Amino acid sequence: MKHTIPTETLGPLGELMANAVTRCVHCGFCLPACPTYTVLGEEMDSPRGRIILMKSVLEGDIELADAIPYVDRCLGCLGCTTACPSGVPYGELITPFRAYAQERRQRPVAERLARRVTRETLPYPSRFRLAAKAGNLAKPIGKVFPVQFQAMLKMLPDTLPPSPPLPTYYPAQGNPHARVGLIIGCIQNAISPEINWATLRVLSRNGVEVLIPPDQGCCGALALHTGDHVTARKFASALSQVFPPDLDAILTNAAGCGSSIHEYPLLFRTSDHGEALDLFARKVMDISVFLDQLGIEPPPPLPSQLKAAYHDACHLAHAQGITTAPRRLLAQIPELSVVPIPEGDICCGSAGSYNLEQPEIAQMLGERKARYILSTDADIIITGNIGCLSQLQYHIKRVVSHNEDQHKQPLVFHTIELLDRAYRGWSD
Repeated sequence: MKHTIPTETLGPLGELMANAVTRCVHCGFCLPACPTYTVLGEEMDSPRGRIILMKSVLEGDIELADAIPYVDRCLGCLGCTTACPSGVPYGELITPFRAYAQERRQRPVAERLARRVTRETLPYPSRFRLAAKAGNLAKPIGKVFPVQFQAMLKMLPDTLPPSPPLPTYYPAQGNPHARVGLIIGCIQNAISPEINWATLRVLSRNGVEVLIPPDQGCCGALALHTGDHVTARKFASALSQVFPPDLDAILTNAAGCGSSIHEYPLLFRTSDHGEALDLFARKVMDISVFLDQLGIEPPPPLPSQLKAAYHDACHLAHAQGITTAPRRLLAQIPELSVVPIPEGDICCGSAGSYNLEQPEIAQMLGERKARYILSTDADIIITGNIGCLSQLQYHIKRVVSHNEDQHKQPLVFHTIELLDRAYRGWSD
């Protein structure tokens, strides 16, 4: 697609945005892969439509205010990049454009306040736990709050599990085969701390010693994907400095974190720190990829046959191209069968803070995904991202409890939790 985007005035990311626009041939293969186009059916709510809108804004042909509602409705799931035959790097357009828009737009008061609450709580587990307690007290009067706050209250778990501090070092069983660092995440460590403990046990079982730096913070994913690149750079720079350089790998068990860290080279493009951040990002691996490459000790058989539906997290499948490693790991658990989910490539509607900022669309996608999962008659659901896990838990419970589907309510687990339970004989 031809353009007249003034790249010289747009800073270091202007060329990337223009290149993404140029690669688009307007073929339309992205349309059926796009969650918002799937549920809304509007051209401007498709990747192809958004590319034209962003191009027109950058060229000065339309006002930002006219395009931004459609750009805001993009989940950033990158399903379009998987489907695109021309290889359009859509992420290199949408992420910089949101930063461009953030500096030039004026949000309504309620929206600004809601974004501030998420920005000041989600990346900080201790703050989030306090906010969650306050939020649960406010649930009975939730309908008096603006829609964004209502969405936050609905998604809050009724209780948070205890979160004992993680050790700074977890030894390998037997002779160590590798030495890695673990990124523990933010919100995950508050609402599902068992994922990190399961990760440590599985790594140890397979001869891997683990370092967990106690002063690590957020990876910057939330800030990066909502256009706040200044905050994202601060988080990224701090995180990259807490891990020693002699590790074999730095592991993450949250697809959203891994995807965002692999965007650090884009975030620090032309920066003096770009090379160091690029080296750090290259060392970061998803836990499923690391274990698949390492080769795991086969788990013992489960006590009985179990059917699992595996949900591909978008930031694992589309953003990082990781689909086979988790399935290969799960295939090594005797008595576990993994079944596909209809329309499995479509996002569940979590997408970072999307289900808080666009609750109506997120609900449509969440319910759609829940019904497709329930149609498999699976006993359990497996995924590799905390956002997906929370979204699926909420909507499956909602669909089942409203008697919209005559199915039992399957439990949702992280991939690493399934491996851990298999090693421990499926003990609770």
